[in-house]
Amino acid sequence: MRLTLYTDYSLRVLMYLGTKETGELSTIQEISDRYNISKNHLTKVVHELGKMGLIATVRGRGGGIRLNVRPEEIIVGELVRKTEDDFYLVECFREDGNQCILSSACRLKGALHEALAAYLAVLDKYTIADFLVNKEELAAILLGDPL
Repeated sequence: MRLTLYTDYSLRVLMYLGTKETGELSTIQEISDRYNISKNHLTKVVHELGKMGLIATVRGRGGGIRLNVRPEEIIVGELVRKTEDDFYLVECFREDGNQCILSSACRLKGALHEALAAYLAVLDKYTIADFLVNKEELAAILLGDPL
């Protein structure tokens, strides 16, 4: 299982915002600079995280973004389900376009479904807060000089 950059960036944005003091604003440019990733990609990610209600956007001069919920409320498995566009580990997981001739009798498909469910179940055990237990160390890396 490989996560898309979209999910990766979503997790990074939430962790970045989680290192800030409650209510403190950040900008997309600031986050882009710290992670050395595309501002355009982050803009899309931030827009979607806002639509999910996970971050709040403050417009205007001095505006920016901040967490809209506590890090303890952001379940990683739920976020992954919302940010990944598909979980088709193999062709036969697709209802449309499945060309595999083994699909009707294949037992591998069941094992892969079980593995995917286990993968997501592990992620469901974690919140963004679990990845901020070393908040000071992360903040020193993220809020120091840009990489």
